Formats: sequence, structure tokens, C-alpha cells
Amino acid sequence: MKLGILSCNRFCYSTRRLRDSAAERGHDVKVLNTLKFAIDLEKGEPDLYFRSKQLTAYDAVLPRIGASITYFGTAVVRQFEQMDVFPANSSWGITNSRDKLRSLQILSRHQIGIPQTTFVRDRADILPAIERVGGAPVVIKLIEGTQGVGVILADSVKIAEAIIETLHSTRQNVLVQKFVKESRGRDVRAFVVGDQVVAAMRRIAQGTEFRSNVHRGGLTEAVELDDRYRETAVRASQIMGLRVSGVDMLESDTGPQVMEVNSSPGLEGIERCTKLDIAGAIVDYIAAQVDFPEIDIRQRLTVSRGYGVTEIHIPEGSEYCGKTIDESGLPDHDINVLTLYRGTSVIPNPRLKRTLEPGDRLLCFGKLDSMRGLIPEKIIKQRRPKIKKLSKSALENG
Repeated sequence: MKLGILSCNRFCYSTRRLRDSAAERGHDVKVLNTLKFAIDLEKGEPDLYFRSKQLTAYDAVLPRIGASITYFGTAVVRQFEQMDVFPANSSWGITNSRDKLRSLQILSRHQIGIPQTTFVRDRADILPAIERVGGAPVVIKLIEGTQGVGVILADSVKIAEAIIETLHSTRQNVLVQKFVKESRGRDVRAFVVGDQVVAAMRRIAQGTEFRSNVHRGGLTEAVELDDRYRETAVRASQIMGLRVSGVDMLESDTGPQVMEVNSSPGLEGIERCTKLDIAGAIVDYIAAQVDFPEIDIRQRLTVSRGYGVTEIHIPEGSEYCGKTIDESGLPDHDINVLTLYRGTSVIPNPRLKRTLEPGDRLLCFGKLDSMRGLIPEKIIKQRRPKIKKLSKSALENG
């Protein structure tokens, strides 16, 4: 395959390892400076120029997008997607992961452990927010901080309040997070490729430092994760829309708690710690998946008039409980069940003989009018608008 590595630093450890691993496997690989692209748009012909020349065809790209160029970098990845080039990580997955608030919002609706977190802007909300996460000490985080920058441990409520007010005065957005004391100075980085954890390490802070980042002097040790931690890491990565990621988790008394899902995880620390060829695993995965380019499901499935994608919930007491998908009548109403979500289980393309249970959520594609009637009244948040003609006075006053 012809692989492009999107990186602004061709000499950094991660980029060199990925390039060398691809070349050793016989792939045609080039490092492409993300900032040297130009995006051309016209009817039916999305295109890319690199260093002012039309880009040749690529089979896949591996984005290594730095936080400082997220907007332009994701735009480049999105253009590759429109050109049917396989991306190791999708543009929307990278965007999701870059914003700590956005990523936790996405994870919070799933059965994924996360530290209790709150986000406020009004000064009057600061003290109640600190109280809701269990009081001091609390962790205060900048939403777009990286490598431990912008992460502060406040030992008292007054200190926390002062820090938050100061950051707000400089127009910084911050999260207030529960301090998980049993994991102080320790966390786990699981490296996810596809649907498996290929390596994991524990990071341990040194001295009085509570941040365990390697860039902060934290020590590392290889670790074999149990099933709970592996499953949590893989599910968090998939929910965020990432195929290659570094999932950072706290080891709490109640199990794994995801702090962050990194879309451009560094290879140096974890490869040297575990002695595993992670770069090779990434390249092998891309080579195996290259025939399946990123597809925006909603974009593709909603182009037919009157059809769309929605999620149907089966509540307790529903007439569909105990019936199979076939018996429910969904297929008769031109509704196809794409995926069934049951607790933490995901059942793709469920059989028509699958029995529905209370709490099931069905991701469906079909006629919107037919599916609208299956949504309970109390959770219908928006009805189809009825367009009325403007009155003569409204036209005159407009």
C-alpha cells in the first residue's frame, strides 16, 4: 500500500518508527508535512495539493496531528476521507479527543467509568460545583491542555475557587474534577489498535508531583491489564471514533476511570517500557483495513428523501419486550436494525430472531415517518415544523 504519515516533525521518534516499520514491510511510505497541504473544493471533485502540486493517489494516511494545528489538520484528514482514502483515525475522532469536555460528554452517556466532572462559567456556580464533585482536594484542568500542562491539584476549596476565577479572568475554559485519592500519582496508559490493547504501561509520578506524565518525569513500568481495563480502553477508543489511541485511566476502587483518549499517542515511552513493536502493529492494522475507507454513515444514509438514521429505545413495559425483531413488525415498516445496544454489549446486525429486552437501544435506518411513531411521546424533543404563510402585516414590517 501507499501510506502517507501526516506529521510536522519527520525526525521525532514516533514518526521515524512508523516510517521505518512501514518501509520494512515493503510499503511505499512518505512523511507529509500537514501544514504544506492546500484543500481544493469543487463540484464532485474534492482534491488536495501538496507543496503547490496536485497530490498523487494514496491508499491510507496515518494522522499525527499536533494540538496546535487541530483545526487545519482535521480539515486535511477530512479531505482525504472525501477522496475515499483510509485514515487510521477519523477527522471527527481527532476533533472529539482534543477537547476534554467534549470527550467526557460523549463518554458519559455510555457505561464507561469517568471521574466525576463539572464545567461552569458563572462565579456563583464555582462553590456548588466543587461540592458536587466531593469537595477539596479537586483537580482543575484546562480543556485543551496536553502533556500535563494546565492540570492543577487544589488542596482547599478557597484555593480551588481562586484558581478557577483567575483562569476564567484570562478567558480559559476549565474542568473541575473529583480527585481519586487512591490513584494519586499513578495512572495507566493503554495503547489501542483496532479492537485490542496491544500494550500497556503504568506511569508513576515522582516526589511531590501528582501528575504522572512521562514529560513530567514520571517513571513507567509495563503492566498486563485485566479484562475490565482492556474492555474499557477499547470501548472508549471506539466510542470516540478512533482506531489508534492512547487511553489514560485511573485505577480507582470502583474500577477503571477514563481520564483522556489521545488520538496521537507517542510511541517512545511505551515502546521502550514494554519492548513491543507498537509501530509495526499500527502499520499491520492499517494494511489490513485499507480497503474500508471512512464513511460518514448519516451523510450516506440520509440522502434518500424521507429516510434517516435514529435510535429507538425499548423501555420497561414496552409492547416490544419479549418479541423478536421480526415479530416487532419493524422489517414490515421498512425499518432495518443496524445495531442493538444492550447494557455494555454491542450486537451488530442482529438476527431477526433476536428477542428484545427492556433497556435495549436499537440503531435503525428506515422511513422517518414509520420510526417517529415508535418513539415514546415523552422523549420526542422536536416535532416536524409546520410552515405557515406570513401575514400581510408581517411582510410589511419585515
